[in-house]
Amino acid sequence: MRALILIDIQNDFLPGGALAVPKGDEVISVANSLSSKKGEVFDLVLATQDFHPKNHGSFASNNGAQVGTMGKLGGLDQVMWPNHCVQGTAGADFASALDMKPVDKIFKKGQDPEIDSYSGFYDNGQKKSTGLGEYLKEKKVREVVILGLATDYCVKFSVLDALRLGFDVSFVKDGSRAVNLKPTDGDAAIEEMRRAGAHIVTSADVAKKSNR
Repeated sequence: MRALILIDIQNDFLPGGALAVPKGDEVISVANSLSSKKGEVFDLVLATQDFHPKNHGSFASNNGAQVGTMGKLGGLDQVMWPNHCVQGTAGADFASALDMKPVDKIFKKGQDPEIDSYSGFYDNGQKKSTGLGEYLKEKKVREVVILGLATDYCVKFSVLDALRLGFDVSFVKDGSRAVNLKPTDGDAAIEEMRRAGAHIVTSADVAKKSNR
């Protein structure tokens, strides 16, 4: 069983959004192209959704901090982000051009104001599960293919957690974009995923595979 996981392809991470990822909109066509191959290449298509309360502790505005500076949250180092993907706002919605029809299930994350949750599997302290890992194992998925936003944060940590949980993991390079607070962050994240055991692939590589 193989699952495609779409990470946080939401309005606030697209150009013009509150936490815009440069060229983040370019991942949508890749996501749609691969999700359309459900039944042929993938058995399941899943999505994660950043879904913060407005009082989330990672927001610079809630800490009197400047965006991009470092602070602490839940005892962990924490980037202070602009308010983004707030529950009940259009910014938290999935991109309108993203085809959600193939998506079997959505896993929300980042709902606890006391800790951030980059990974689609756990919060940053690895204390609470989103249920994604349990769902994949219940469905007897062995291989996951991951893409989305952003390479150097939510995608990277989702990949690393999926590897720790024992899945065979492929990261779709052309289906992801980086925040790049530092210009090399995206490249460093890809190298970290590679060293941890992820396959670094293109959407064309993935599309050639069959789930049979």
